[in-house]
This record gives sequence, C-alpha cells and structure tokens, in this order.
Amino acid sequence: MSQEIKFGTDGWRGLIADDFTFDNVRRVAGAIAGYVLKNEQPQRGVIVGYDARFASPRAAQIVAEVLAEAGIPVKLANDYTPTPAVSYAVKHQGAAGGVMVTSSHNPWNWNGVKFKGNFGGSATPAIMKKIEDELAAGAEPKGTKAKIEEVDLKKEYVKAVCAFADMDLIAKTQFKFAVDAMYGSGRGVLTGIFAERGVHCVAIRQELNPLFPGINPEPIEPHVAMLQETVVREKCDAGLATDGDADRIGAVAEDGSFVDSHKIFCVLLRWLLERKRWPGDVVRAFNTTRMIDRIAAKYGRKMHETSIGFKYVADLMMDHEILMGGEESGGIGYSRFLPERDGVLNSLLLANAMAEEGKPLGQLVADLQREFGPHYYGRRDLHIPDEMKQSAIQRARSESTQSLGKYRVLKKEYMDGVKFFLDAPTNGNGAEAWALFRASGTEHLLRLYTEAASKELVQELLVTGEQFVRSSA
Repeated sequence: MSQEIKFGTDGWRGLIADDFTFDNVRRVAGAIAGYVLKNEQPQRGVIVGYDARFASPRAAQIVAEVLAEAGIPVKLANDYTPTPAVSYAVKHQGAAGGVMVTSSHNPWNWNGVKFKGNFGGSATPAIMKKIEDELAAGAEPKGTKAKIEEVDLKKEYVKAVCAFADMDLIAKTQFKFAVDAMYGSGRGVLTGIFAERGVHCVAIRQELNPLFPGINPEPIEPHVAMLQETVVREKCDAGLATDGDADRIGAVAEDGSFVDSHKIFCVLLRWLLERKRWPGDVVRAFNTTRMIDRIAAKYGRKMHETSIGFKYVADLMMDHEILMGGEESGGIGYSRFLPERDGVLNSLLLANAMAEEGKPLGQLVADLQREFGPHYYGRRDLHIPDEMKQSAIQRARSESTQSLGKYRVLKKEYMDGVKFFLDAPTNGNGAEAWALFRASGTEHLLRLYTEAASKELVQELLVTGEQFVRSSA
C-alpha cells in the first residue's frame, strides 16, 4: 500500500528514508506534472532547483525526469540554489511553475518538495489543492519526452537582488558583517556579493555539510550561537543569517544579541516608509508583532492580517500592491520584487537600511523600541501527544477559560489557533500582551507564541501558557 503524502503550507516534506523516498518524490512529481498539463501552459517548461540537503540533487534529477517524461521541458539547476532564485527564474523566464527540493529550516533528517506558481511565489492554497487532487488520483502522465537543460539559476538572481538594494552605499559606509549560510543553499551567495564590492565580511558555515552539525538550519536561537560569537569576536556591525534554502532571514546586533524576524520586519518597514516612501499596504501573519500595526498607522498605511504561512501573504500580493509582507519565521517579501520570501534580498536591504541611517543594527532596533514602545516576543514549541494538543485548544476556545495565570483574558481571536489578549502591564506605551495557542497540522506539536512589553513578562506568559497546555483540567 502506498504511503499517505500530506502537503503542508507550500509543499510536502517528510523524514528522509521513512517518508521522503525516491518513490514518493516520483509520486509528487507526477502530481505536479498532472497539474501543469491541465492548468498551465506546459510548453513554457518548469524550473527545478535543490538545496544542500542529503539526496537533494538526486531527488531534483528524478523530478526533472518525471516532468520531462510527461512532455514538460525542464531547466534544472546546475548547483545548490536558494529557493528565491528558483522563484525569480520562474517569473522572469515565464515558466509554467517551479519545483524546489528542500525542507527549508527543518532538521537534517528531513527533506521535501515545494511548488512555485507561475507568478514566482509559493503556490496558492487553490493550486496546492489541485496538486493534492492529482496526487490522490495517482497521476503519472506520459507524453513525448521533453528536454532537460542544466542551467545556472544564481547569476541572474544575484544581479536582480543587487539592483534592488543600494550596493554602492553599503560598500561606502564601511560596515562589517558576519554572514552565516547555516550550511544551506545560500552558501557563497551573500559572501560573493559582498566580496565583489569590497564590503567587509566574515563568512561562517558556508561549506557543504548535509548533517548541519549541531544545529537546525533555522536562523533563530540557539542555532545562531556561532554567528553571535563571531559578531562579538570580529567586532562586526551586524550578523546576517539565511536558513537551509535561503528564503528566511535571521540577524544579530553588534553586541551579539539576537534580532528576531519581528524586529527585522519593523526596521525594514520603517526605513522603507521613512526613506524610500514606496507605495502599498502592509501584511503580517496572525502570529507576528503588533509593532508593525503601530508603524503602519503612523505612516497611514493599510494593514492586512493573514493566517499563518507565507502562501496567505503571497495570495494578497496577487490582488493588492503590497509594500511588504511577512511571517513570524523570518519570511519577508515585496510586491515590487516577487511574492516570495527571500533571505538574501532581506540581508542586503538590512545592510542598506544600516548604511542609509549610518547606524549598526542594534541601534536601529533601540530606536524602534523608543519610538513605538517596548515590544518583546517569545515562542515555545511543545512536542506533546495529539490528545493533549486537542484538549489544550478546546480549553483555550472554551467560554469558561477567562484567564491565563494571573492575567484576565480581555478578548479572544480565532483566525489561526486561539489568541488571548491579556490584561497585563504595558509599561507605558509598550506592547499589549497576547498569547497564541496553535496546533501543528502535520506534527505532534503545539506552538505557543507571546508578545508583551518586557522580556520578563514574555517569559512568564510562556511558562503559564505551557502549564495551561499540559494541565489536563
């Protein structure tokens, strides 16, 4: 009996050898071929790229072969490639779609397959549904065998991101950066851009190692510890990290402190509104900082809130002019570039913002906390049995739950999980406290997110939130 393949936010991922087998890769590729033949212009071809994980190059070759056998021409990356470089090639070469073999920021023993729409971004929920239907029908289309051409997907992409940021200004300001590729497919990309322009940069974890020794390739704590040490030791003005497939960003301030994706979003948003004055609305996912709302309000920009997953942000980018859209896990994109997350582009824009303001990264964050009030954020991933997960969500939804620890629940929101707004101190004009309980659809996991006006309060809410989840009352 064939194994069940479950699609997540923008594709399929599974444990290598258990779920992620070459047979299953063939099945997913067959479903994608079926979708392209029925819904796109297959003669335009499909772009196929891959990351630096175990078996990625071979899996990409298999995807290319299945598509070619269905009569769909393929351009296959000739090297490990950032996901946004695949998306860029799809849009600018007018391809019917793109496939990226990656499991993004997951641990070393995972891999997966993402599909990119012809617009150059994460496939919309409607597209994913059609691919799932093809998979359920066991699609294995055959046609007149098409050509597979090996191509360099990085060169044009690098040119495009460099044109989007002011590289001359970055080079002129003499800032020094530490750059961490986390052994991912961003290896050599950012460091190459900086080296070519004489920007001072210290490179770490650029080598190929599919075991990602000691870390998950996710640019958050504790995985950025080596970057934090490097920034302090080498006296850098900022540290920039990209995840396993280089579509997400993480950063470190000059004192070695971690700068989370919320603060990165806010630094970039304020800079774009204040200095660049680009048009467009702002989008954030349900689990991101509400400092974004305050910045958007100050500059008179409309704010959209979406469910969690970049595909919902990308969906909005199809219908509106979106200045900037982002999610909690470090994925940020811009309508005027691509409806896609991009860790390399955001690293350059962060360097650009520092250069234009003439300040290291930590100072830009401190400026925000002063102007828009102190906002601190925390997340806890609770690996718990499904019964406990379901019970916690039910109790959170229940009318009878009117407090969390010692704080009264002022209101609840249910867009994606259950969010409590709490009657907790805001330290003047600081963040209104909230806690969000969200069960993973694909894992035995409940995520707890919280924001408050002090680090201490964030920690307190994480502790009481976990106690709430684990208490079976």
